[in-house]
Amino acid sequence: MTGKERREQLLAVSRKLFAEKGFEGTSVEEIAARAQVSKPVVYEHFGGKEGIYAVVVDREIEMLTGALTDALMLGGHPKAVLERTALALLTYIESNTDGFRILVRDSPVAQATGTFSSLIGDVATQVEHLLGEQFKRQNLDPKTAPIYARMLVGMVALTGQHWLDTRSPAKTDVAAHLVNLAWNGLSGLERKPTLGRRTDESGTKG
Repeated sequence: MTGKERREQLLAVSRKLFAEKGFEGTSVEEIAARAQVSKPVVYEHFGGKEGIYAVVVDREIEMLTGALTDALMLGGHPKAVLERTALALLTYIESNTDGFRILVRDSPVAQATGTFSSLIGDVATQVEHLLGEQFKRQNLDPKTAPIYARMLVGMVALTGQHWLDTRSPAKTDVAAHLVNLAWNGLSGLERKPTLGRRTDESGTKG
């Protein structure tokens, strides 16, 4: 193999192991054994487990961010944007199951290179601009758009994590249900929502 080919082989092997066992559960010895190379070869290309993990995570973040950004930037009616974004995340999960498993795991290395929660935060920042314009048109307070953006993106992301293992119902059906809840809820937003009367521990409203 050329150096480039060996590097790609090690990344593919490591990606599979990290998805199966997580960062802490994977060792350089396992990576080397599965790639049928010696440990020094892994160190030569990546400097250790942390280095190879960082590259794997960065690639997955770039891929998912690209898919979500494309869905958001196409513009159009906000409901259509929501539909595309939900489908984009589910399609990524469907096509890159190992990669998504790695992104949703927590590890010290992931925190240094970009956790799934920070990625979702970046997507929410893009969504809040779209929501802000929609809020203005509906005479709602655009200052609350960042909160609602994180609610929406968080809902889609958490549903995606659930669908990662269940794969039921079908991807398009999951996306449709997500949009049904999010859009029908958004279309009836109150200008100044308030909580109802306080309920004490006995269940009696005060």
